[in-house]
Amino acid sequence: MMKRKSLFALLSLALLLGLGAPLRGHQGITIQRNVTVLAAESQDNIFTIGGNAVVEAEGKVLQSVVAFGGTITVSGEVGKDVVGLGSRVVIKSTAVVKGDVVSIGGTLEKEPGCAIQGDTVFIAGSEFGEKLFGGSFLKGIFSLSLIPLLLVLKLIAFFLWLMVALLGAALLPKPIARAGGELRRSFWLAFGIGFLAHIVFAGMVIFAALLSIILIGIPVLLALIAAGVAIKIFGRLVVFYFFGESLLRAFGSKRIAAMGAVLAGLLVVTLIGFVPIFGFLFGLVINMVGWGIAIRTKFGTTDNAFQRKTNGVPPAPAAPAAPVV
Repeated sequence: MMKRKSLFALLSLALLLGLGAPLRGHQGITIQRNVTVLAAESQDNIFTIGGNAVVEAEGKVLQSVVAFGGTITVSGEVGKDVVGLGSRVVIKSTAVVKGDVVSIGGTLEKEPGCAIQGDTVFIAGSEFGEKLFGGSFLKGIFSLSLIPLLLVLKLIAFFLWLMVALLGAALLPKPIARAGGELRRSFWLAFGIGFLAHIVFAGMVIFAALLSIILIGIPVLLALIAAGVAIKIFGRLVVFYFFGESLLRAFGSKRIAAMGAVLAGLLVVTLIGFVPIFGFLFGLVINMVGWGIAIRTKFGTTDNAFQRKTNGVPPAPAAPAAPVV
């Protein structure tokens, strides 16, 4: 049986295949709901969400087969790993798997005569939390077979944010960059502003919802929802820019475009969000920070919306010192 560290490595492989493939556009990775590799055919990798991945006898997958939900049926050859998260995994008698077979939160069927050269890992949904967290209270949270569903929802959220990031960075590169620079100078101040803004916003929404009973508050409630969505989107784009710019500068980039920084930050934030518990807490923090920096910079139109204005009038010169007698 593989060690826990190896299990996390295989999960990382699944996530990287799912997240990295759309960005790279690698033709050797087949991403469809239902994928079938016929006899005498070959594919580099297969990744499917909620569908069926079938490798028929004499068919060949050069690297790995990864599925979230659905089924994996292998009758041919897989060059590396077979990973199913919440999937029904069937390894036929004619199958040859040169890596590991991992089934988490689903079922695993191995027919006599199949050849698996690596390790075989099968963890039912009720056992997943116990394997990761032992006897701690976290076991109950992660013992459900909802984990594949949560991963699918996170992937869907990633693609939605990808479209928003592409559009936002194309339309608002300068405001995003300006707000990102201010966020670097006042990260925790933005967090505090965002925290207070959430409390005030929640109170206003509740008040407007109560007024909606007599129809007066419906326009106010709709306006609040629209404002909240706008603040969240702009603030999240600034957070993406902040993390993406930091990553690109760490790799030696000197001239960084807003589009590149936002997309790099989106990838960083998404990957961190997959980490259990920490990813959830990280999401709360960046949500507060995003709201705070959007409000502080007035959607990137100023460095500090709370700074006192002088209306363009220079301060009065100091009075000359009295002559010494």
